Amino acid sequence: MTASPSQLPVLDLSRFRSDTAERAEFLRDVRDAAFGPGFFYLVGHGISDRLIRDVLFASRNFFALPEADKLDIEMINSPHFRGYTRAGREFTRGQPDWREQLDVGAEREAFPLSRSAPPWTRLQGPNQWPDALPELKPLLLRYQQEVTELAIKVLRVFAAALGQAEDVFEPIYVPSPNQLIKIIRYPGRAADESDQGVGTHKDSGFVTILLQDTVAGLQVETADGWIDAPPLPGSFVVNIGEILELASNGALRANVHRVVSPPPDTDRLSVAFFLGARLDATVPVLTLPPELADYARGVTQDPQNPLFRDVGRNYLKGRLRSHPDVAERHHADLLDEYAIKPGLAAAY
Repeated sequence: MTASPSQLPVLDLSRFRSDTAERAEFLRDVRDAAFGPGFFYLVGHGISDRLIRDVLFASRNFFALPEADKLDIEMINSPHFRGYTRAGREFTRGQPDWREQLDVGAEREAFPLSRSAPPWTRLQGPNQWPDALPELKPLLLRYQQEVTELAIKVLRVFAAALGQAEDVFEPIYVPSPNQLIKIIRYPGRAADESDQGVGTHKDSGFVTILLQDTVAGLQVETADGWIDAPPLPGSFVVNIGEILELASNGALRANVHRVVSPPPDTDRLSVAFFLGARLDATVPVLTLPPELADYARGVTQDPQNPLFRDVGRNYLKGRLRSHPDVAERHHADLLDEYAIKPGLAAAY
């Protein structure tokens, strides 16, 4: 592991299947990263350079489409929070995020709408795809499958780092984990404009696997202040989500991060993948072995962002807050129950 107070550690996933001594050292490095910034660069991940290049190229092609083609699949049309969002239409803590994006979840049929069904059932449904770019659907669904497999490997690493069986989390994600890809473009902004590409927030799932293009902007909060996480060729940035914080009683900490807008005359491209538990699952609390008990710091308590162990409720809360236009059009009956106010918005 390489790290300094001003940069994220770099972890090589291939060390996880090494001999006993190397594996033990790797798991110590994972715990150090989890207890510290909650973020790290991942290399040795097995995703091909060709697939990564194809996904970034196709993402560029999507954002280059005429606005009318993108608005044909605008998220406001989807009760499942799928589709295109214009810059300034997603909110974090009440302030607009200056990015345009396409949200792609698992390609599943919608549940029949029923007021007596759990509200989270409304989140499952089909994606919206641009007619003008037919190659995007098979490519992103292939990428979703491969990066899901990678995220599950990372989940097994975290389980082992906590002294658990590698498959300890399987009961709450098999057979239908919550999967979300966001392809994201951050337009450049002038110095006298807001630099909020994405406001400060935590991620709600198990883990996030972030692919960055060539322009920096991601920042992570540490005890010493904000540090940059610029693109590192051949790597993904991995960070811990709130499910792992809940399950580990804070041994794995979901940390605060943000994205700063790039300067004028440029833009930033990223592809974020979020792996979550099944929407009908409840997050358990793991019993850590005695030698790891000191890592458990308790779950972060934020009165503006209460955490629920009911996965579907927690995830639905975030989507309703961050996309108030979709919430008001399709889910107005839930706004009082979830106490939805723009000032409490969370990005994921």
